[in-house]
Amino acid sequence: MTTEDNAAVAKYDELNKNLEKVEELSQRLVEVMSNHNPVRRELTAPNHDVFTNAATAYWSEMIENPTKVFEQQMEFWGKSVKHFVDAQQMLAQGKLEAPEDNTPTDRRFSNPLWQTNPYFNFIKQQYMMNAEAIRKSVETIEDLPQKERARLKYFSNQIVDMMAPTNFLGTNPDALEKAMETEGRSLIAGLENLIRDLEANNGELIVKLADESAFELGKNVATTPGKVVFRNRMMELLQYSPSTEEVHEIPLVIFPPWINKFYILDLKEKNSLIKWLVDQGYTVFVVSWVNPDRSFADVGIEDYIEDGYLTAISEVKKLTKQKQVNAVGYCIAGTTLNLTLALMKKRGDKSVKSATFFTTLTDFSDQGEFTPFLQNDFVDGIEAEAAEHGLLRSFIMQRTMSFLRSNDLIYGPAIRSYMLGETPPAFDLLYWNGDGSGLPGKMVVDYLRRLCQDNQFVNDGIELCGETLHISDVTVPICAVTCETDHIARWKDCYRGFQQTKSRNRTFIVSQSGHIAGIVNPPSKKKYGHYTNKDLKLDSEEWLEKAEFTEGTWWPRWDTWLSSSSGKMVPAREPGDSEHPPLEDAPGSYVKVLATR
Repeated sequence: MTTEDNAAVAKYDELNKNLEKVEELSQRLVEVMSNHNPVRRELTAPNHDVFTNAATAYWSEMIENPTKVFEQQMEFWGKSVKHFVDAQQMLAQGKLEAPEDNTPTDRRFSNPLWQTNPYFNFIKQQYMMNAEAIRKSVETIEDLPQKERARLKYFSNQIVDMMAPTNFLGTNPDALEKAMETEGRSLIAGLENLIRDLEANNGELIVKLADESAFELGKNVATTPGKVVFRNRMMELLQYSPSTEEVHEIPLVIFPPWINKFYILDLKEKNSLIKWLVDQGYTVFVVSWVNPDRSFADVGIEDYIEDGYLTAISEVKKLTKQKQVNAVGYCIAGTTLNLTLALMKKRGDKSVKSATFFTTLTDFSDQGEFTPFLQNDFVDGIEAEAAEHGLLRSFIMQRTMSFLRSNDLIYGPAIRSYMLGETPPAFDLLYWNGDGSGLPGKMVVDYLRRLCQDNQFVNDGIELCGETLHISDVTVPICAVTCETDHIARWKDCYRGFQQTKSRNRTFIVSQSGHIAGIVNPPSKKKYGHYTNKDLKLDSEEWLEKAEFTEGTWWPRWDTWLSSSSGKMVPAREPGDSEHPPLEDAPGSYVKVLATR
């Protein structure tokens, strides 16, 4: 045998050995899955009525307008048959080439083999045809309520995305090439990654998005110097050390969302909003929420308001010896800040001088992409989950949010980890994304039922803390920062609620990019710009059409607005005082607690 022959045999033997290891790992996979306690069905699939109603509407359409239905079917059948014939003709001519391909560009199919190899190209083109046929069928179904149509569209798209040929080893050229190049080692590494993720989550498949070993809170993320100056069962209050000799008289307290952790605003020094604010001469306080366990089952929105917002504001006033603070609320924390301001108005409490809202919804009349998850069958499932476990476990919320961008946050990472055997990237944003928090049972049910489903805050008012609170009770100077491509809190929905406040001093900003990148957008990046328009009586379309666009981040514009409500300059304040001795260094202890599985 030649040297090349010996090398080929050795490579083949190595491949077979690695494939034997795959069989061993498969036994571990079976073992972990045998102990899997699946999430209740209501949280993984829609009520059968969604598809039953769609099938009924489609059947009615066929009876009443058979021509349109048959035209759709004939178009699909015609394209499929022609595609098959074209491929056969190429082979009959002795050409190992793909037929003409006019399918749209899709980054999932970036490997050249999807274009040049007749096998892969045939599969790709047929998948594209199937996907188009499904979407057209859904779009043309009549006699379905709008919410049912939105749900059907969402779940049919999930099926389309799941069935992409890139998601299967035998039809993914990247994975097959990698397996051959590595003599099967990539398959072993991928299976090990899969088993690792399953074992870490009691058999529940949650794709790890980042290399967790690359990050340590307080070391290379959440590093802005500060102290924990107060703690109760709901939160730790962090006060950051000054970096200027003088600071604005009125302090700033930031309320981050408790769905995730506060350090999205303090990932790294170069993109930390917290550090930037400190450097602008503000005394910055941040609430770090508790990561609840089952003992928090009876904690509701009222507890977040009383023991979180009102307590934090009170302690900040004591620490700085000021009668007022400026406040910031991000996402759900912005929604609750609106509730708190309405309550303070009822009580005659003027402790908040101005409020800023990041990506904040208050009017839920249009539920947008969350429509599938805000119907009774899904919320019933969450209520049952909360009753059984005392909370909505973090991974359920994380998975739900990920499916809104399934190709980017589920299938793409799964392919890289499980098929290609790659280690997740050391990406701080993805690390934060996976470091979630649970939601107390009572709070999440109240939020979904009373705010999202019933839209009480902008309708007849919501009963909380002994008062009836309404969006019109918000009268302090306010600024809202929203994001143009935000799919979680769409800017037009944020605008609709913002318009219903009764504040005389109102500023509304639309930043380019999405829910995170549009907010965490430091001046040094010179990246996403923003839109402003003082005429808040316009509808959203006209507001944006007539808005002024400014290159770069909104941070300096907000600084100008905020500083006008922040009083004179005074000597810088170190964290804590005699009544609030520092308990520990920032970022504190609560942020390091992992979510209950």
